[in-house]
Amino acid sequence: MKLLFDQNISFRLIQKIRDRFPDSIQVRQAGLENATDYQIWRYAKVNGFTIVTFDADFYDYSILRGHPPKIIWIRSGNKSTSNLEKLLRKEQKALIDFLESKDMIEIGCLELFD
Repeated sequence: MKLLFDQNISFRLIQKIRDRFPDSIQVRQAGLENATDYQIWRYAKVNGFTIVTFDADFYDYSILRGHPPKIIWIRSGNKSTSNLEKLLRKEQKALIDFLESKDMIEIGCLELFD
């Protein structure tokens, strides 16, 4: 499961979740630190990532352009890195189902609330 964390999510999260989400990176690690949302979207699409974000703009892209990439939209406002880690660990099964289940193939965005 390749997750690409948006700019507003700390790169420090990657080390904290590496055991559960080993192929994940933050936009900074991809050389996209000051990239536009569209550039991040394209990178995720070309490289097989799912975007994890607090930003509604990526949801809008998924409505207009479809998927991939799929979007995981954190809807509980900005969270600390440790709280975001807890949320992702708690919702790991839902994330796997969203990304890998044939029943979810047509769904482009998963909203997480905490």
